[in-house]
Amino acid sequence: MFRFRRFSWMLLLGLAAGCKAQPAAQGKLDPTVSRSIEVLVRSQFNVPLDYDVVIGARTASKITGYDTIPVTIVHAGKSTIVDFLLSTDGKTLARLDTFSLTLNPSMHIDVAGRPIRGNPAAKVTVINFDDLECPFCARMHQSLFPSTLERYKDKVRFIYKDDPLTELHPWAMHAAVDANCIASQSDSAYWTYVDYLHSHGQEITGSDRNVTKSFEALDRIARQEATLAKLDAPKLDACIAKQDETQVRASAKEADSLGVDGTPALFVEGERINGAVPEEQLWLVIDRALRAAGEQPPPSPAQLAPAKEAPAAQ
Repeated sequence: MFRFRRFSWMLLLGLAAGCKAQPAAQGKLDPTVSRSIEVLVRSQFNVPLDYDVVIGARTASKITGYDTIPVTIVHAGKSTIVDFLLSTDGKTLARLDTFSLTLNPSMHIDVAGRPIRGNPAAKVTVINFDDLECPFCARMHQSLFPSTLERYKDKVRFIYKDDPLTELHPWAMHAAVDANCIASQSDSAYWTYVDYLHSHGQEITGSDRNVTKSFEALDRIARQEATLAKLDAPKLDACIAKQDETQVRASAKEADSLGVDGTPALFVEGERINGAVPEEQLWLVIDRALRAAGEQPPPSPAQLAPAKEAPAAQ
């Protein structure tokens, strides 16, 4: 599948008038107009030089005043077709994107069985694709807990999904597996483990950056949390020893399908936030989601600040 720079909604691109001023009949395009379309598509969508661009015949469209023009991009025996709209006078090219409101994948992220923090019945859900070794994820985690959780209390629930960037973070996958081993027995113990990793990442990495030592530290911390939470120790040990990555890789695959290319990546009722943003920006998004759900957001810090008294008259 080819990827080109795309514009939202409709892209209107002016074309040279060409030789004909009269509306063109449906069918094969005038060579001058066809060449104008090819040059414009190549420049506007950064089509690589070794890709062929084939302009098809115009056919009737559902848009008044425009015909459909199929543009085929060909490379190494593979092709993809992108439909454009050409005005009947041959002077304007348009691109209309349509989006399904019922099949938007960001509104249907699989959170079945994932540990929940906050009110399980809350109307607004914050989903975070997290990497337990990522320093930016640690920064975002510290913004979420405790300040964001305390601000919204029972109005919002938080759910983490795994997206370890293994090419950058050598112990992130192991950490995610251990965390899920704990989660299979206790949500609260899972969150305690995640809290610890996000606040002690450098210690786990170690000064010598020995991955084997990092794995040993992760397992030791997991067992300590399990002891404190009174989990089934033999069951946890078996899970840690197995290091089954299936669940983690399925979550990472889902992140890829959503276009996530870095962590943290948050989805607030479908609205995406990339990276560790300031709390105030995160809260704006959560407030929007609450209002859409019929909930009144809590007062902002500025609204809670006491008003300054006017200076006394001299």
